[in-house]
Amino acid sequence: MNRVGGSQARWTGKPARVGVSGDTPINYREALAWLYGLQRFGIKLGLENIRRLLDECCSSVCVKRPAFAAASASAPKVIHVAGTNGKGSVCAMVDSICRVQGYRTGLFISPHLVTFRERIRANGEMISKDAVANGLMEIRNLVADWDPHPTFFEVTTAIALKYFSDAKIDIAILETGLGGRLDATNAVQSDVSVITPIHFDHEKWLGHTLAEIAGEKAGIIKSRVPVVSAPQPPEAEKVIRTRAAACEAPVEFVTKPYEDTPVTLPGSHQKWNAALAVAALRATKIEIDHASIVRGLGAIDFPARFQRWDERTIIDGAHNPAAARALADTWCEFFGEQKAILILAVLSDKNLRGIGEALAPIADSVLLPKIRSERAALPEDLAKVVSAITPPLPCSVVSSVDEALALAHAKPNSILITGSLHFAGEVLAHLRGEPAAFEECAQ
Repeated sequence: MNRVGGSQARWTGKPARVGVSGDTPINYREALAWLYGLQRFGIKLGLENIRRLLDECCSSVCVKRPAFAAASASAPKVIHVAGTNGKGSVCAMVDSICRVQGYRTGLFISPHLVTFRERIRANGEMISKDAVANGLMEIRNLVADWDPHPTFFEVTTAIALKYFSDAKIDIAILETGLGGRLDATNAVQSDVSVITPIHFDHEKWLGHTLAEIAGEKAGIIKSRVPVVSAPQPPEAEKVIRTRAAACEAPVEFVTKPYEDTPVTLPGSHQKWNAALAVAALRATKIEIDHASIVRGLGAIDFPARFQRWDERTIIDGAHNPAAARALADTWCEFFGEQKAILILAVLSDKNLRGIGEALAPIADSVLLPKIRSERAALPEDLAKVVSAITPPLPCSVVSSVDEALALAHAKPNSILITGSLHFAGEVLAHLRGEPAAFEECAQ
C-alpha cells in the first residue's frame, strides 16, 4: 500500500462541459443544481445503474467490483458499513485511525450537513469544488440519454469512487445511503462488511419488522468476506448469522465497548462504535498499531454528534427513536438531572412520537422552529405530538432558527438542538454564518 506523503490528489478529468456540443464550461453551483435536480427521480434501490456507471465512467477505478473480485494488488482495501445508527461515526473513526497510521484514505458518507463536499474526502480533505463540477459534468454528458436515469445517490457514489481512484487511496471507507442489499455502495467488492446497531427507520423502503430491515442491511455481506457486527436485537442477529452462513462469511459480534482510552465523540454508545471500528480494521487485516488507535479515536472531527457548540449549546443529529434514546442517555451522562431547552425539528417521514417520547425526560420545554427543508414536519404538527406526550411538555412554535436560539438563550438552561441531521446542518450553517446545504446551488 502507498503511505501518505504530499497533498491530496486532484481530479484528473477534462474540464467540465455540457450541452449537445459540449462547449459550455460549468461551475460548482451549476453542477450542483443539476445534481439536486436528480432528486425528482426519487429513491430507486437497485444495482443495475450504478454498475453501468462504474463500468462506463470509472473503468479505471481502483475500487474493486464484485465481478472482478481477484483485483490487482494496487486496489485499496474496502470497508463497507451498513446499519441504522452509528454508521457515520464508525466510518469517521476508521478513517481517523487509518490516517494516523499513515494510510491514504477515501471516506464516503451521507448525508452532508453544510456542504455537499463533506460527503467525499480523500486523506481527510473534502473534495474540491472544481473536482465536483468536473466530475458531475462528465457524468451528466454520459447519462443524458439513459433510461432509467441515474439517481442523486448513484451519481454521487460514482463521483466518489472515481475521485478515490485518482487520489490513489489505500483504504476506502463506504457508508451505505439506505439499507444495504440494493444500495449503490453495494456494487463494490468489500474486504469487510460492518453492521452497526439495527433499529426501526426507513420502514417504507426496508420493511416493518426488525427481521425485514436486518435482511436489507445484511445484504452487504458477500461470499467469504468477514462480517463484524455490533450487538443486535435477537431477530436481527439471527438474520445476520443466517446470511453470513449462506455466504460462508466468518462473522464476529462485538461483545464489549472500547474502554482503553478516551474517544472524542461523547457518549457510551460511541464506545461501542469505537469497538466496532477497531474490530473492522482487525478483520480486514490492515496493519494498525495501538498508538494509532489511541490517537485516531482521540482526534475525530465529526460534527453534530453531541457537538458542544459553546458552554450551553449541544447539537446532535438524532433522527429516530433509538438515536434519540442514546442522545438522552448521553445528555444525562454530561448534565445529570439538568433539563434542556429543546430546539426540535424532525423530517415528516420519521417517527415523531417516538422521538418526542425519547427526549421528553431530559426536556424542560420545547421550541419548534420552522426550518427550510421541504421534508420537515410542520412545527404545528410536531406541537400536537409533543403536547400529547404524558406528562405534556410546554412547547412553542417559532418562526425561525434565529428566534428559537434567541428565546433559548434568554433562559438559564442548557440548550439541545436535535431531530435531524438536515436540521443540525442548517443550524451549524446559521451559527457559522455560512450558506446552508440547500443554498449551495442557489448562490
